[in-house]
This record gives sequence, C-alpha cells and structure tokens, in this order.
Amino acid sequence: MATPKRLPATLADVAGRDDLDRLEILGGEIVEKAAPSPNHSLAEIKLGAAVDPFNRKPGGIGPGGWWIFTEIHVAYETGDLFCHDIAGWRRDRLDGRPTSWPIRTRPDWVCEIVSPRHERADQIEKPRVLHAAEVPHYWLVNPDEQLLLVHRWSRDGYVVVLRAAGADRVRAEPFEAIELRVGELFGLDDD
Repeated sequence: MATPKRLPATLADVAGRDDLDRLEILGGEIVEKAAPSPNHSLAEIKLGAAVDPFNRKPGGIGPGGWWIFTEIHVAYETGDLFCHDIAGWRRDRLDGRPTSWPIRTRPDWVCEIVSPRHERADQIEKPRVLHAAEVPHYWLVNPDEQLLLVHRWSRDGYVVVLRAAGADRVRAEPFEAIELRVGELFGLDDD
C-alpha cells in the first residue's frame, strides 16, 4: 500500500500556532527559523540602524522613502511564507504602511542574516522564491564570515553586484545615499 502524499503546508496550518513568530513555510514544509545567535542579533540591529534614515517619508531627515521592518512575515504566490530578518518596501509603491499578517505585497529589498544550519535556505531556496517574485534587491549578511553580499534581480537570476567585508565602506544599492561601514554590522566598531 502506497503512503498517502502529504499536502503542502498553508498559512492556515501556521496561523493559530503559539510559535507563529518563528515559523516559515518553505517548499510546502513548515520550518522553524533558527534562533538568532548573538552575532546574528547584533548584525540585525546594526543593519536596521544603518538603513533607518530610509525608514520614513522622503523629504525629511535622511533620504526616506521606505517602509522597513525586522522579523516580518511575507507570503509569496508560491505558497512560501518567510519571516525575513529585514525587508523593505518603497513607499511610492504602496497606499500606506503594511499592517496585515502576513504581508502579501512583494518587498523591494530583503536581507537575510545567515544562520548556522540554515545556510541552504538563505543562500539557495529563499533566493529562488524571491527571484520568482521579482524582488529587486537581496542582501546576505554572514556574521561568521563577516561578509555582505548584495544581489540585484535580473531576468536570468540574481547577480552579485557587491561583496564587502571588514573595514570596507560601501554604498550598497538600493541604499546608495548612505555610506555603510560593513565592520559595524559585526561589532568591529566596538574594538
């Protein structure tokens, strides 16, 4: 007798769970997001602070023009549900600040901070879904390797447009209006 094929997980399968904030749906499977290490947490808060000048209306203090969130759930047409470390939407594309759970409008920028044992998801599986959704910019921050990779969407796949580490100072798209000191993401400013 054949084993019955299991149906792919859906939003309804995770919506009422107590551990919802740590759950994702990847390729039809419910997966738990890795618990952040101190290095992961530091990189997330430092990057959030670095891009904060964009997280406001344009024309005020800083460049503005974005809605930026940390640990935000986004549902994709593929059925995947990701709790992105950081994601942003250009304000001129939206009627207002996203408030629903999950957000169903594709982001304009996503950053994942690589976690041990989740490298494959962050480096292969998630970018495939994001590419299919035409997310214009995908960043990978790797605290263990102290590395920032900036990817730009192209029809054939994401193209790495910037690799930076340690003492590098960069203007990384889509946030070229500010200089990012890469080492700060990894606590190198504390030395």
